[in-house]
Amino acid sequence: MSLTLNNIVSSLQRSGTFINSLIAVLTIGGQQLFSSFTFRCPCQVGKNFYYGSAFLVIPALILLIAGYALRNQMWTITSEYCCSCVPHRRNISPLERSLACLRIFSITGRALVAPLTWLAVTLLKGNYYECAASEFASVDHYPEFQNVTASKREEILAGFPCDRSTPSNVILVRDEVALQHRYQSQMLGWILITLATIATLVSCCLARCCSPLTSLQHYYWTNHLHNEKELFEQAAKEHSRLLIGQRIKKLFGFCPGSEDVRHIRIPSCQDWKDISAPGLLCMGDTSLGHYSFLGDRVVEDNEDKPDGIELKP
Repeated sequence: MSLTLNNIVSSLQRSGTFINSLIAVLTIGGQQLFSSFTFRCPCQVGKNFYYGSAFLVIPALILLIAGYALRNQMWTITSEYCCSCVPHRRNISPLERSLACLRIFSITGRALVAPLTWLAVTLLKGNYYECAASEFASVDHYPEFQNVTASKREEILAGFPCDRSTPSNVILVRDEVALQHRYQSQMLGWILITLATIATLVSCCLARCCSPLTSLQHYYWTNHLHNEKELFEQAAKEHSRLLIGQRIKKLFGFCPGSEDVRHIRIPSCQDWKDISAPGLLCMGDTSLGHYSFLGDRVVEDNEDKPDGIELKP
């Protein structure tokens, strides 16, 4: 039963549709909480537009940046195929570059899910748009505003999102303007959803058409990347644990959990100085790199050292 459940969970994690749907649902929930606890239109001249626009656009930009930053594949592609502080250590074939571009295309599509969901939900709800557009409403055809000065009109329009700031003689005007802004906001939301759907369909078609792989090769390549990542993480974890265990034993004379403590030793002052200097990871042309603070001295120099205690004042 547990094996079947693990297979289902693993399949869902690898499903792009499920992950995109989960991101969209979490974004909708976050937007509702964010709006309930933080959004309060200032209802002041010159502030409504900037306040409403900030709540509409800035969270979407943050979600877009986070969508790129939280993708491990993005950093892998950046380090392998883009800028680097050292020359490339291997030649990159055109096929590899094409596959990297395809992966960046996929990452971009996944990163756009959250910001587009935020924009669509906020526009369909209309609160942010109503606050931002309140000062620009056209009310010249209403008789209540014919004998009102420009400054007073701006003040009244800025107070429309707040019921307490609206004079009693323009309440009906306020309700009509609010309905108009809600209509405009929701129309923009549906247009955004339509354009995003069409763009998703077209981009998927173009990605498959421009891909150097067939459908079966793409399926195999996707599974290959997943298995490669999973097996590499397991092997790297086990390899680093064994390697660090060897170096710890050379440094202290025993490993944690070992009952053989006959060769226990206290590291010398020089040992502490040597292991306190961080090493570089495969920089330069050396065949072996430093992979931890326990450098080559711990591996090599302690081979010929006695197991006695060495303390320096």
